[in-house]
Amino acid sequence: MNEERRSRSSRCCSTDGNLEACASAQDSSRRQFLQTAVSGTVAGLVATAGMEFARPRPVLAQSNLTPDAALQELVDGNRRFMAGRIASDAQDLAILKQNTIEKQEPFAAVLSCADSRVPVELVFDQSIGHIFVTRVAGNIASSEIIASLEYGAAVLATKVILVMGHSNCGAVKATIQGKGAPGQISALFPHIQPAVDQAGSNLEAATKANAKIQAALLRQASTVISSLVKEGKLKVVAGYYELANGSVALLD
Repeated sequence: MNEERRSRSSRCCSTDGNLEACASAQDSSRRQFLQTAVSGTVAGLVATAGMEFARPRPVLAQSNLTPDAALQELVDGNRRFMAGRIASDAQDLAILKQNTIEKQEPFAAVLSCADSRVPVELVFDQSIGHIFVTRVAGNIASSEIIASLEYGAAVLATKVILVMGHSNCGAVKATIQGKGAPGQISALFPHIQPAVDQAGSNLEAATKANAKIQAALLRQASTVISSLVKEGKLKVVAGYYELANGSVALLD
């Protein structure tokens, strides 16, 4: 396009012999070229700035977080999830995968129910390598779960453990009803029964009580976890996830 304009200017000079008109045409052509170039540069800068604004916060290394800061990171992530402003999906998954092949450094651990409606990483707007997740129906602190969380705390140095119950929990509901169940499902009931004894037949109250009891059990039954808590290197809290709106309320 610019070649065409220069060609027209050149023909004008050679044909008309009008030097003033020729100079004016060439100046106009140069101005238009410069405007186009500047516009393109500005557009590129704006696009680059937009990409900067779209980038999520840098991945936080667990070694740089205090227990309170780690808990706040979960809280902030849940707020983004509730507001529909998820940032974790904008992170470069290829880089995250590559950086976590040899090791993992999660800043938090979550003991959650196995319920498919409770996607832990999504609820807290976190990506690969950020949360050490253990899941079992009723979010109970069985010996296997305690062993896993001990590994997370002692070896991986997670800074916070969140025991998270959720609304309309089937395991708690079944414990309240106290009916027979096939297979080994009823093996869950003894772990949840103390919460039912404490809160009665109200499902929400029993679920919250269960999360708090399991969190207390982790703090008391595990010498590894209790020692880290006493040293101020780890925090263990209970929470309640509301399926209807995606909010996580801390119970401790």
